[in-house]
Amino acid sequence: MKKIIITIDGWSSCGKSTLAKQLAKALNYIYVDSGAMYRAITLYFLRNHVDWTQADDVIYALDDIALEFNYNHKSEQSEIYLNGENVEYVIRDLVIAEKVSDVAAIKEVREYAVAQQQRMGRNRGIVMDGRDIGTVVFPDAELKIFMTADNTVRIERRFQELFDKNPNITIEEVRNNLEMRDYIDSHREVSPLKRAEDAIVLDNTNLTEKEQFETAMQWAHKHIEQYAS
Repeated sequence: MKKIIITIDGWSSCGKSTLAKQLAKALNYIYVDSGAMYRAITLYFLRNHVDWTQADDVIYALDDIALEFNYNHKSEQSEIYLNGENVEYVIRDLVIAEKVSDVAAIKEVREYAVAQQQRMGRNRGIVMDGRDIGTVVFPDAELKIFMTADNTVRIERRFQELFDKNPNITIEEVRNNLEMRDYIDSHREVSPLKRAEDAIVLDNTNLTEKEQFETAMQWAHKHIEQYAS
């Protein structure tokens, strides 16, 4: 059976990564978390005190960054490595979340990440989630999904996720962070977040994780059959 490219774009805390991982596992496809790539770059910038307002500093730093995904058989998921170090869990910190949209808006950073993402998808059979995957990275993807959910639901989901790691976090901090990221993601000059014209909208405000997955799998099987015929 021929394999396709599946892109999942959408707002923060809509469950893009969860769905992408489920689809990749069910279809035996490769999953690439583009957001993790930008978070890892942000981590490197913070650790090395890179002034990302200076283009020359950014370009110089990017030359020293090597990103790769390795499958962890114990967790049954791909995890991101920054210069040989597994940083999958380090990059989920709120400190990274507060800066990643700024870093991801930088032209040189996006060009670097997009080039790597397109390389990863050369052989198809890939599920990738992010903000501009269906519009910029893989504009010719066979199946494009754009995820959304009610803001209140998104804030609560993100709060629960972060609270497990940091019981001192407040709902107000989470709300402010999401609102800031939404604005930056949708208003940045380079590759702003927007729905591709041929993307299918998946609003999961009132869907369970299982219902969401089953809906997306139906779409995937349909597009795989169409691509193969």
